[in-house]
Amino acid sequence: MRLQRHGSKKRPFYFIVVADGRAPRDGKFIQKIGTYNPLTVPATIQLDRQKALDWLHKGAQPTDTVRRILSFKGVLYLKHLLRGVKLGLFDDAAAMTKFQAWHDEHEKTIRQRGDTHRQQQRQRRQSTPVVRKVEEKTEDKPAESTEA
Repeated sequence: MRLQRHGSKKRPFYFIVVADGRAPRDGKFIQKIGTYNPLTVPATIQLDRQKALDWLHKGAQPTDTVRRILSFKGVLYLKHLLRGVKLGLFDDAAAMTKFQAWHDEHEKTIRQRGDTHRQQQRQRRQSTPVVRKVEEKTEDKPAESTEA
């Protein structure tokens, strides 16, 4: 699992794909499971959680960046909970309840961060004075006379 770069120069946009490790970065891939846009604040991530989970169960190894994205979206936590179900520590309903509680708390935290960021941007815009260029009038100086 890795990122496949698209977008123009200095304007990256990534597809999150499952690809063979021998394939080139932007080359052939097996399945597209999401998108990642790092230019927005906060970064926009669209991810098919079920497809990602299926590929992790099949043994797909994510790159470091994709691992962080999967962790942020809760896929790795869900995999952890499903392993607990498989070991018989709790049932499937309890795992989904735990995941839903985590997901709700996580979404609330993200919303608070976004609100804080927007408030800080507004305060910065309001606190910075508008600088206007004032043209200074130059005084006409009398021409120097040349005396010989």
